[in-house]
Amino acid sequence: MQEINRETLIAKAKELLDAGTVDRLLGWKRGEFDWDVTPAVFTADNLGEFVYNSFCGANFSKYLIAETRKSEKKVLVFLKPCDTYSFNQLLTEHRFDRERVYAVGIPCEGMLDVAKIRGLSDNVASVTDGETVKIETLWDGEITSEREKLLAERCLNCKSKKHVAYDELIGEDGDVLDSHRFDEVERLESLTPDERYAFWQNELSRCIRCNACRDVCPACTCEKCVFDNPNSGLENKAAANEFEEKLFHIIRAFHVAGRCTDCGECSRVCPQHIPLHLLNRKFIRDIDNFYGEYQAGAEVGSRAPIVNFTTDDLEPSEAVRRDENA
Repeated sequence: MQEINRETLIAKAKELLDAGTVDRLLGWKRGEFDWDVTPAVFTADNLGEFVYNSFCGANFSKYLIAETRKSEKKVLVFLKPCDTYSFNQLLTEHRFDRERVYAVGIPCEGMLDVAKIRGLSDNVASVTDGETVKIETLWDGEITSEREKLLAERCLNCKSKKHVAYDELIGEDGDVLDSHRFDEVERLESLTPDERYAFWQNELSRCIRCNACRDVCPACTCEKCVFDNPNSGLENKAAANEFEEKLFHIIRAFHVAGRCTDCGECSRVCPQHIPLHLLNRKFIRDIDNFYGEYQAGAEVGSRAPIVNFTTDDLEPSEAVRRDENA
């Protein structure tokens, strides 16, 4: 269960707004349904529209890039533990002014996966969270499920309950966890090359090139993207062939390698439910195996091993041998 509620966060926001510490809040706003939650900016005038529930999975770190440019005054943001890693990574890359943000760390016991809920019924009307989640449907009656069974994959394999950045913390901080987030990567690595090819061909062939993964990714912050350049030959929304289907995601995975904090936003927003986070986890695991364990965003200013040359760096031939023997 969530350790905090909407009222707690509204009270904190009102306190900081009234004191003049901040002049606005970057938070969550309810849409048409319980699970239809979207990022929004609030002031004292519309604070009543702020929501916080188990569908508030959006990582606000990337939104701070544009929001901090709008005013010299501070913006309040609530950050879950996993969000703070992206927050630090963006500070390392000098993507926003830290002095224009007031970050409040909030605990999180995991967010619900809308796709899993819809898998139980295609006519969900409302969802009530708890140790047992109650799902009201239009004509299937009430459906109940253990909360853990409906958690998002990134929450089931949460890497940390510890905040690595904040100005103020609500509740007690947690610890870095010994999660099983690389188990599926290891399973895929155990397959034959043909089996791995078939797996990714099946997954990536569903891509509709909506660019949601790129647009939400905290590590994708280029002002102009090559995939939007009409002169690049790569701007097609619909894939022209199988190679192009793979090219977009493989290039993007390389682009964020060493900077991806494994926040899972790419998979969360994918309308085709492609497990894009597995591509990034493959790179994270390889970096850990080849250069030693490294967590992007754990500390402001830390440099990823692949951009930080040392005389002990792994030689290409050695990396190939290790990969072949894995």
